[in-house]
Amino acid sequence: MSNRFIELRDALLQTRADLAAAQQGFRWPEFGEFNWVRDYFEVIAAGNAAPALRLVDDAGTDQELSFAELARRAAQLANFFAGHGLQAGDRVLLMLPNCVPLWETMLAAIRLGAVVIPASTLLERSDLTDRLERGRVRAVITEAALTGRFAGLAGAPLRIAAGAPTAGWLDYADSMTAPADGAAAATRAGDLMLLYFTSGTTARPKLVAHSHVSYPVGHLTTMYWLGLRPGDVHLNLSSPGWAKHAWSSFFAPWNAQACVLAYHYERFDARALLSQLVRCRVTTFCAPPTVWRMLIQHNLREWRVHLREAVSAGEPLNPEVIAQVREAWGLTIRDGFGQTETTAQVGNPPGQPVKPGSMGRPLPGCPVALIDIHGQPAQEGEICIELAQRPLALMQGYLDDPQRNAEAMAGGYYHTGDVASRDSDGYLTYVGRMDDVFKSSDYRISPFELESVLIEHEWVVEAAVVPSPDPLRLAVPKAFVVLVAGRAPDAAAAAAILQHVRERVSPYQRIRRLEFAALPKTISGKIRRVELRQLEAARGADGARRPHEFWEEDLRPAAR
Repeated sequence: MSNRFIELRDALLQTRADLAAAQQGFRWPEFGEFNWVRDYFEVIAAGNAAPALRLVDDAGTDQELSFAELARRAAQLANFFAGHGLQAGDRVLLMLPNCVPLWETMLAAIRLGAVVIPASTLLERSDLTDRLERGRVRAVITEAALTGRFAGLAGAPLRIAAGAPTAGWLDYADSMTAPADGAAAATRAGDLMLLYFTSGTTARPKLVAHSHVSYPVGHLTTMYWLGLRPGDVHLNLSSPGWAKHAWSSFFAPWNAQACVLAYHYERFDARALLSQLVRCRVTTFCAPPTVWRMLIQHNLREWRVHLREAVSAGEPLNPEVIAQVREAWGLTIRDGFGQTETTAQVGNPPGQPVKPGSMGRPLPGCPVALIDIHGQPAQEGEICIELAQRPLALMQGYLDDPQRNAEAMAGGYYHTGDVASRDSDGYLTYVGRMDDVFKSSDYRISPFELESVLIEHEWVVEAAVVPSPDPLRLAVPKAFVVLVAGRAPDAAAAAAILQHVRERVSPYQRIRRLEFAALPKTISGKIRRVELRQLEAARGADGARRPHEFWEEDLRPAAR
């Protein structure tokens, strides 16, 4: 029987070095029914002893499961869930670290037709209360050590704990004796499959609804951008509970029949990670900019990696980081762009020229447009998706929020809220979030552009730029900076960093204020510039300096 999903996957694999051909030949299929486990995973898993999942940690754990073993466990677990009353359409809060039950549960829930609400293990009781209530959760699956956070919380009558037996919770290990027979659910393509609570960089988390095709089929674009091939060992550094984990630790690698390598650690250690890259012979590696910035603090030449592909996503990657990795390993980190609401939409796929600072071009099946403030196509504007050619890879919408849906889908486009510019070759360069771009003396300032210059300085690990109120210029660029270990946050460091920026940017872009401070982040690791903007907006008119804050006029009295 013809399998349209596998045919589409194979066509992308065959054109992975030719973006133009892939774009020209790509057409999203139309599905009536589709269940990714039934129609794809179980098909490629039948009798397949190739490794599908390998879990390692710093304590010495090294566990591997084949595609066939995972398919069998998914069937067992789905029957176990059904035996305790869980049905298609019921919502399951999944809060597990990188452990085998995480992948087994994802497969089993899709097979059963249940709706998964992924949750970070860092969530506390207030976050969990919000998810249980707004998510209308029927079941919770977590590890025994985390069950205490749910004590006294209403909702989720079905509670299952992995690990040590826990009073009042079903034991996940009992699923090992369940039968592994029966067919997967006949889910409609448009049925709800995933609900993501966004990380909330500016407001209360939204509920992003994905169907049985939007992520499973949509992540063919992510597979293409990552450059995955059958048999690859793919390591993605992303915490469970966030969309990027589903992107690159679940759908994309398994769409390519690659092995997912999951690395669990209690505390991040760059040298330990580099050693695992070598030991596990990782061929494709994806990490957020924060991790890449930590890695280049070490001499990467010491680790003889086996990497073919290196990519980054989550936030734009600074060109200086790309240059240092290329110098050490001979690999160019390829950037990409997407959101929880989408799969990878823009990227630098393998085999294509990479322009420094650019996040690439639209990927196959992704009708990306740049729209200006007047709603017209432009060379610089908000990154949007044309709804007239709506891709499968776009969310169904924000659940139970008609106002946000209307705003997000206004004017015939899905609006990402991110701004980019496009050059004559069609490459897009990230400018910033619409809320982050600001004006100084009537000049438009891109925080990301200045942050990329800051990160080039050898003492700077991370930086965030926001507007600081100024009576003459309305606002001036201010940098919040995290220094390398051992460097004092003093006037000498501030002067050197400001001088570094001044020599590399136009006068109107000059950073005029700098503060050494930790950067506020969401629990998914994204910088909350909104908090820094609010901090600056609330400062008094007397210009009083905070500890470790330096203004240009303090350091260079003649500068204006």
